[in-house]
Amino acid sequence: MATKHEQILQYIDELPIGEKISVRQIAKALAVSEGTAYRAIKDAENKGYVSTIERVGTIRIERKKKENIEKLTFAEVVNIVDGQVLGGRAGLHKTLNKFVIGAMKLEAMMRYTDAGNLLIVGNRTQAHELALKAGAAVLITGGFDTEDHVKKLADDLQLPVISSSYDTFTVATMINRAIYDQLIKKEIVLVEDILTPLQEAIFLKTTDTIADWLTYNRETGHSRFPVVDNNLKVQGVVTSKDIMGHDKETLIEKIMTKNPMTVGGKTSVASSSHMMVWEGIELLPVVDEANKLEGIISRQDVLKALQMIQRQPQVGETIDDIVTNQLVMTRGKTKGDDVYRCEVTPQMTNHLGTISYGVFTTIVSEAANRVLRSYKKGDLVVENMTVYFIKPVQIDSMLEIYPKVLEVGRKFGKVDVEVFNEGVLVGKAMMMCQLIDRH
Repeated sequence: MATKHEQILQYIDELPIGEKISVRQIAKALAVSEGTAYRAIKDAENKGYVSTIERVGTIRIERKKKENIEKLTFAEVVNIVDGQVLGGRAGLHKTLNKFVIGAMKLEAMMRYTDAGNLLIVGNRTQAHELALKAGAAVLITGGFDTEDHVKKLADDLQLPVISSSYDTFTVATMINRAIYDQLIKKEIVLVEDILTPLQEAIFLKTTDTIADWLTYNRETGHSRFPVVDNNLKVQGVVTSKDIMGHDKETLIEKIMTKNPMTVGGKTSVASSSHMMVWEGIELLPVVDEANKLEGIISRQDVLKALQMIQRQPQVGETIDDIVTNQLVMTRGKTKGDDVYRCEVTPQMTNHLGTISYGVFTTIVSEAANRVLRSYKKGDLVVENMTVYFIKPVQIDSMLEIYPKVLEVGRKFGKVDVEVFNEGVLVGKAMMMCQLIDRH
């Protein structure tokens, strides 16, 4: 039988899109305490089908597909532009396809405005009305209001009319920035994107025996399985090492490794790979907040995902991308003698006009990464780093970076990096890196 928490989640999931939700209403409808209702609403928010928006409230929204993450809902726009909803509140859950800036004559403006758009315009009441009739939402800049008949039309059509005190240019920039940030998030692959779901995963129960392990081992060729109780909560992990020297009738719970390492669906693949390599684990159970099994990920899944990420075109550029794109390599005469040059651009500086510590760390990390790749193919994770900032580096300076590999093992590498500006040593770094073999 489902718990109260699960019953509330199911109830919320069945509510129509756009429905307002409150702790008191849920508690009353399902005869539960307000604390239980609050926890369930927060869980639904984490799962992506409820959103709490300032000045709007908590509403049931559509689950956002990963591939459509660059699209924003009107509710998110309200938050981004510090807006006030004047009408059409029931349509806040809808997604905007594009925004149109109304800086032209009315007839021309309407030619560009289609259903699902957001028209950004000043206090032009006729434009507000025509946009709504065309199926578009309206964002009024400059803090202006609109007329009551427009608000009523917005309510009838369930298309939001939002007012923001910012000017048109600022509003467009803020929305663009939000879409850009979403694109960067899109590139971060999470465990939930690559896991083998519960329905397809093989797992054992605490009441199973070694004979059951042997059967699964023969069928799948795998030797490591998560162990769960009757409520599907993860209790341990059993491997071929655990079963050695035991009778076939021995219960799994007697020999399993208890309190195993687990990950959540929202954990990044990069973090999981670090955990698996460092601990020498081939498989990790994926669990929810209640420690219930949701699926499994293997080392192979993680490495495939990391390779796929590298092949993806970079749509949203991060600070790291901007910095590493400046690095230019000059080949040395022998292996490991490569020199990297990097110009200090305005984005790389701090408020004093000198190179920021974060950027300097990124430059030495990338140089070490590139030089280690000439020794061993694969990915690497920086385990620890000691950085010495010797002299400040001015804007527009040209840095020369000399990475020197001190030692390379099967699973680690040590690199010493020296950074010069016009022949003067300005910084040093000593790094220890984990190497993740692609095979």
